[in-house]
Amino acid sequence: MCGICGFIGKVDNSREILKSMMDKMAHRGPDDEGMYVDSDAAIGHRRLSIIDLNHGAQPMYNETGELAIVFNGEIYNHLDLRKDLIDKGHEFATECDTEVLIHAYEEYGRDMLSKLRGMFAFVIWDSKNKKAFGARDHFGIKPFYYAQINNVLVFASEPKVILNYPEYKKELNVEAMEQYLSFQYSVLPETFFKGIYRLPAGHFMELEEGMLTIDRYFDPMHYPKESANLDQTVSEIEDVVTETVNAHMIADVEVGSLLSSGVDSSYVVSEFPGEKTFTVGFLDKQSKYNEIRYAEGLVEALEGKKNFSKTIDSDEYFDSIPTVMYYMDEPLADPSCIALYYVDELAANQIKVVLSGEGADEFFGGYNIYHEPYSLAKYQKLPKFLRKGIGAIASHMPDIKGRDFLIRGSKSVEERFIGNANMFSMKERSKLLKNPVSKESPMDIVSTTYQKVEGLNDIAKMQYIDTNFWLQGDILLKADRMSMAHCLESRVPFLDVNVFSYAKTLPIEYRCDKNTTKRAFRMAAKKHIPEATAKKKKLGFPVPIRVWLKEDKYYDKVLATLKSDVAEKYFDTEYLEKLMIDHRNGKADNSRKIWTVYAFLVWYNVYFENEDFEPINSEWLKKRIRTA
Repeated sequence: MCGICGFIGKVDNSREILKSMMDKMAHRGPDDEGMYVDSDAAIGHRRLSIIDLNHGAQPMYNETGELAIVFNGEIYNHLDLRKDLIDKGHEFATECDTEVLIHAYEEYGRDMLSKLRGMFAFVIWDSKNKKAFGARDHFGIKPFYYAQINNVLVFASEPKVILNYPEYKKELNVEAMEQYLSFQYSVLPETFFKGIYRLPAGHFMELEEGMLTIDRYFDPMHYPKESANLDQTVSEIEDVVTETVNAHMIADVEVGSLLSSGVDSSYVVSEFPGEKTFTVGFLDKQSKYNEIRYAEGLVEALEGKKNFSKTIDSDEYFDSIPTVMYYMDEPLADPSCIALYYVDELAANQIKVVLSGEGADEFFGGYNIYHEPYSLAKYQKLPKFLRKGIGAIASHMPDIKGRDFLIRGSKSVEERFIGNANMFSMKERSKLLKNPVSKESPMDIVSTTYQKVEGLNDIAKMQYIDTNFWLQGDILLKADRMSMAHCLESRVPFLDVNVFSYAKTLPIEYRCDKNTTKRAFRMAAKKHIPEATAKKKKLGFPVPIRVWLKEDKYYDKVLATLKSDVAEKYFDTEYLEKLMIDHRNGKADNSRKIWTVYAFLVWYNVYFENEDFEPINSEWLKKRIRTA
């Protein structure tokens, strides 16, 4: 796990500029740094040493020195690729997976991407042909951002690094903010910073003679089988999970695992040969917001495991929000990102690599919302025109039980589902925003993606939407940023091309049925972990935001931010205050809507109001970071 950055084009003082950019991402690679600079390119690297600790410095080069690479991630099949490349005549100087990438590019060009198993973002500079090639992994585990500024391509692992490029002029992308209000994360190709873009998952870029081209090399399309033997399927899932967890253990340092009360991380912990697990919670141990008692119970049931835990108090939580938004780079309204910040901090005090359970829900059908096609089935047998009429009437009713069912049932999945989060509707946004600029609705944004899966079952469609949007924009964003904030590598065994190759063919009824999510996956897990854990309903990462927002201290703190000068600039603050009052009085649970706006305003303060912001762990980082 590392950080990469650089620029392709003729730039004065390129070495000094590159060093400034590298310093901005030192938290991603505290162990070493390196750069390559010529008259046409400058590429830099910060290293977190995981494999071949003594010989893995980057940039790394081919035999002639004409190709240079900076790489962030891990290639889990690099030993097999190395053997193949040696057989083809390539010579290696290290044991690093980085060197495998550069020789694979020599041998296969862009076709190398189809051979990789891992998480990665990298750029290769061909100094002889004046050509750059970059790519991001299949599912977007590793980040990749870029901007074109005065005919120079600037790239980095994080937007904050590009902000340090002197020719970039910082400006808020208001359209990104407006769509964020619905999705709860940054969903557009262009980030919250005008002119800075993310390279999407499964895409590569090439720059030659000043022309930048971007194309897709991998599309996580689902192809569900009509049927399969259930017992055999469960056995196959067991084999897939065992193999991928073992593959993700490759390291020359100790590997631990994050552990919640859910089936995904519990299954990982049961399979990985490591010892240490890490858990955080809120309130007291008996609270539904505290998973520590479940984690302690699991490690007690399994042999050779230890659990390290921390209960986060409310003051800690709120005090850390500006720091979390700083590391996040863009606002994220998922309250669990703060919890993840603390569990990664807990782990980083002991180890450098953790496994985590992300991806199982998207691949195996784990989100509770995937039940919806079953619950709506009978209602949707009514003629469409009748359901539309009922839905229109229901939309004007008070927020009572059954209202949302009537509204959602009146719509097709393409009309109602934009992913796991759907905060403010277009109607609500029109009330909230003072001067809206976006002409696209959330459904417009996902419509092109839906067109690719027109013939699929509704559950498979929802999985495809989540994999392309929610997974990249929320789940993997926070996993990367919160671990890197503590110089920690986070690995996600379920988000593996081999796992997806199997999961994409699962029959729909083995993903989700009327009674449970991740049906076949849970049955496989039950053979390795306690039955109660395997059957446990998905909670996400429970955070008591709705509770805290009713307490005077935090109610006043959040309300003051929602009525600030910055809030006045973009929002109808009277509307925001009403959301707060109604929430406090129990008229509606507005906690997630309130949090969405609050997170944006805290982020805005960090990036546009407070140029000298220092994260709360800055002193710890100064001690951890070594300069070359």
